[in-house]
Amino acid sequence: MLKMLRHKPVLLVILLVFCNAANCTAAEGSSRWLVSPKLLEHADLEILWENKLPIKSSETLGRLFILGNRIYALSDRNYMASMNREKGNVIFGRSIAEAGFPVLGLELYKDELFSIIGNRLVEINSEFGTERSAKRLTFGIVCPAARNSSHFYLGGVDKRMHALRAEDKVHVFKAAAENDSMITSIVADENFVVFATEAGNVVSIAPDKAKRLWQFEAAGGIVGPIVRGGDSLFFASKDTNIYRIKVRTGKFVWKYQTAAIPDSGPRVTQKVVYQYVRDEGLVAIDRSSGELIWQWAEGIDLLAEANGKTYVITNTSKLVVMDNKKAKQLYSVNFAGVSRYAANVSDSKIYIADKTGRIACLKPIK
Repeated sequence: MLKMLRHKPVLLVILLVFCNAANCTAAEGSSRWLVSPKLLEHADLEILWENKLPIKSSETLGRLFILGNRIYALSDRNYMASMNREKGNVIFGRSIAEAGFPVLGLELYKDELFSIIGNRLVEINSEFGTERSAKRLTFGIVCPAARNSSHFYLGGVDKRMHALRAEDKVHVFKAAAENDSMITSIVADENFVVFATEAGNVVSIAPDKAKRLWQFEAAGGIVGPIVRGGDSLFFASKDTNIYRIKVRTGKFVWKYQTAAIPDSGPRVTQKVVYQYVRDEGLVAIDRSSGELIWQWAEGIDLLAEANGKTYVITNTSKLVVMDNKKAKQLYSVNFAGVSRYAANVSDSKIYIADKTGRIACLKPIK
């Protein structure tokens, strides 16, 4: 009996340690989500899936790309993971280049990914992440590549757009603006290629030769990528305007003047054009008329749209839900754990992440 009494304090200590451990585990379990499900309910959102990429503790998640039915994550050491957009399962994960090599853009053409990695034009199998082909380039590249069924189109440091035959990467022709200005963006189609420049030129040429089809002149350099939306092209200029022109003729449709010089391209959805302007916030412009819908001073980018609502990420680590019809805020959610995201212009899903490689997909509750 005396022996048992001597052990009671020890047993109590063990029980206390066990209880504390259980409480810690419960606390960890409740905070395991990138964003709390309870907070998301307030904004009529739910978590579709969440996953953690197997990146090293010494590396960080850099960028997210939405391409087709996949989302691609690229780390600062060039480890790339492909994930199913609907289920979040990893399709492949592998290094696509040595750490430190610059990766300029990631695009999808049919079932092949392509990018500029270092000084090479690289094609990557979208199912396995393996390198399908690579072409070493003899000139530096200044913007992401574009392609159609017949050619790759590359903007070089020599202020020329270079066309390489898609099947064997043989250089076939090059084109430039008449004022010999640097190329900032390229859009390719089966019937034409359009490139923009730092001097404000938007030039359309034939896809197989350096024959100019039309040219549009903005008063300032074109910043960020040109975005195609149906029969129109949308782009931002250093003259403080956001433009819409016809893709086949270059005919002016409208322009919207911002309060400052934009330094990125617009996001274009079915009905709205979103433009971030430094120190001014996110501007929502009616795609049809070019008129202002709303402006949110803290907004930095579009996350997704759904049923007349816009999901905006802010510079105060929040998700803000805007009503496009009433031009007012509906809800806001604390996004303190979110440091990476992908702008989704194709459907209502929201893709967010943190720098450790934790990725989540949110969707509106119907």
